[in-house]
Formats: sequence, structure tokens, C-alpha cells
Amino acid sequence: MKALDYKTSKAYLRDSFIDFESANLSIASSPVLYGLSVYTVFNVNWDEPHQRLIIFRPRDHYDRLISSSSIMDFNSFADDWPYPKFEKLLVDLLKHNQVKEDVLVRVSVFVDELVAGTRLNGLTNSLSAYIYPKGEILKRSGANLCVSSWTRTSDNSIPSRAKVNGSYINASLMKNEALQNGYDDAISIDQHGHVAESTVANIFIIRGGKLITPDSSTDILEGITRDSVLQLAQELGLQVVERSVDRSELYVCDEAFLSGSSADIVPILSIDRRPIGNGKAGNLTKQIAKEYELARLAKNRKHEKWCMVVECP
Repeated sequence: MKALDYKTSKAYLRDSFIDFESANLSIASSPVLYGLSVYTVFNVNWDEPHQRLIIFRPRDHYDRLISSSSIMDFNSFADDWPYPKFEKLLVDLLKHNQVKEDVLVRVSVFVDELVAGTRLNGLTNSLSAYIYPKGEILKRSGANLCVSSWTRTSDNSIPSRAKVNGSYINASLMKNEALQNGYDDAISIDQHGHVAESTVANIFIIRGGKLITPDSSTDILEGITRDSVLQLAQELGLQVVERSVDRSELYVCDEAFLSGSSADIVPILSIDRRPIGNGKAGNLTKQIAKEYELARLAKNRKHEKWCMVVECP
């Protein structure tokens, strides 16, 4: 089977499947001018022995799209796209492209208007979706991070719970600074001086056998992979704590890792050139990563409800 080339694939825009290269928006559209769109991105894994695709937690990604749209006052999305219709779109998109490899699916809801200014309420909302091969946005073997000089946008500026495209200006500035200074990625600090997340994923630290992660009041995206990790860690018997995390705790933790749909589980090897633990992936991090992979690939019966199977005869 030829590897997927997203540039020649089929995408979904508004009400139909079209060539990816034709799935464009006007330079005068609200998403282009003001970033007025929300999105989610999630894993679809190819199970070669059983000739099937496994979509990981699609209902949760749909629910987050609903929440993001509600926060942004995209008032028609929930009515126009009940979950069964959304689910059918995913299956049709995968089958249109004859997917037989690991991919990511990105679905966006956007204000579909021209020269509409910064208004939100009462405007037309449309949906787009496309697929692309899954790669490594950060090395699975581990990453070296820094604490960014840029502050994480607060919930009262751009809502953290909404996955808003325009908010990624903040993440892009952090990532750019990190790369220019020789790091793989950055960790953001909120306006109160507490650790929030990285540019692409949530962050966890392990101290004294406890799994600790910033709580949802620390201007984080409430990640679906984050939620998966919290549940898996509890099943492993780990004590899980959600609370504010100080910058200095990053330097003295035993292990640390990132979690995200695109990133999966990435061990943090160092922060601000200080090694975390022995500078290698920790044992608990490896254990959590293994359990997450089993769940994502539908190899753990406990979490079959997280997975939607698409048969590919």
C-alpha cells in the first residue's frame, strides 16, 4: 500500500469531500484574518494483523469541539453536527483515502464569513477535516526543554479550555525561542508564576513516586491524552495529584514527561540544561507510555470503550 500523501488526499470542507489542494479559505475569511476557528486532532492507528483502523477517543474529541465552540459562541455547530453525523464523517474520510497506516485527523469548526470583522454570534459556522501521516513532533526517546520567557495566555485573555487556532501564536513564540536557543520545546509559565504546559502538550512530573500535573485552573488545555494518563496512572496504583506546580519543582523532580495526541508520551530529559533524574527516560514514565500505547492500539480490554474500530476489508 502506497504511503499517504496528504497533498493528494481527499479532505472535507463545508458539505463535501474535495481534493485537499482545493480545500482553501479566502484571504478575507474570519479564520485567516482573526484566527476564528477551533479544532481538535486525534490518533487513528492501523492494526495490520486485523486489517482495521482504531480511532482513539473520538467521542471525547467531539465533546471538546462542542465545548470549544460553545466558549467561542459558534452557536450552530452542536445543532448542525450531532455525534452520529460526526462519526460518519470520520469513517467516510478514512475510507475515501483508503487509509492503512497511522495517521492524525484534524477537524476544525470555523466562522465561514468574509470581511465580518471580529464578530462571533449569529455568523455561519462550517467544518473542515483532513488527515496526515503521523510523525514525531518531538522525539519519543526524549526531549530537552526550557522554561519560556513568554507568559502563557490567561483564561481571561484567550480561553485555555477552548482549542482556539488563534491562541497558538503564544505557543509559536515559545517554540521559536526554544529552537533558536538549542532546545526541543518550551514550558510555559502562567501569569501567577506557575507551570502550565508545553507548546504542544500537557506536562507531568514525578516526585517521591507521586504523579503530579498542573491543575485545570493553571491556564492549561484540558488534554484528552492528559485525562488518559491520569486514569492509567491510577490503575497502576500511582498516587495522582493535580495542583499548581512551581518552576523550581521542575529542577528537582525524579522524572518528567509530556502528553498529547500528536506527541504521545515524550520523556523530558532536561529542563534549562538541568538533567531530570539521570537524564534518561524514567521507569514510571516508560510504564505509563507502555500502558497508553496499549490503550491507544485497543490492546487493553479495560479501555475498549476509548476506541472506535473501522473495519477495512
